[in-house]
Amino acid sequence: MQDLPTAGPAALPGIIADSGRIGFTMWCEARVGSLLATLASSKPGGRILELGTGTGVGAAWLLDGMDADARLISVEVDPAMQAVALNHLGRDPRVTFTTADADAWLSDYDGEPFDLAFVDCPPGKSHRLADLLALLRVGGLYVVDDMVLDPTWPDDYQRQVGEFLEELPTVTGLRATPLHWASGVVLGVRV
Repeated sequence: MQDLPTAGPAALPGIIADSGRIGFTMWCEARVGSLLATLASSKPGGRILELGTGTGVGAAWLLDGMDADARLISVEVDPAMQAVALNHLGRDPRVTFTTADADAWLSDYDGEPFDLAFVDCPPGKSHRLADLLALLRVGGLYVVDDMVLDPTWPDDYQRQVGEFLEELPTVTGLRATPLHWASGVVLGVRV
């Protein structure tokens, strides 16, 4: 079975080219992106959160799956990386890009709950998971990637992934399935 998507968001080639120009190569891979678009499609009119915009590859896939009434908040600490996302996706009225540390954002957010959260940074994954889950509606989806250990990662990140996966079955309020697929995905639902 071929599991690579045959099409992707129109903005994707430009985002990837500009990412390369600034030396950023850690965007979500196409299979994960396709999954994000599919999951976003399951939430018509939904409120979607992305922690860790990077240069906007994940956001592009999420937007590709969202309907006209859905809304995305994407949070990134590095303004230079987020500038790539803004350049390619910033005119889409469904997305709000926020430049902030995800830890601080989790502490300060007091808006409506979310229907889907894609976490691509340590807060909400290796720490502050309970805080993130509190922002999801019951039935809301939780998605993280980069769970298959990679020898090129820093030792500390490999340790964080290992600890996260060990603790995952004990997390209150989350039903999750780790998938040894693509870059390694955890797909969960708030219960």
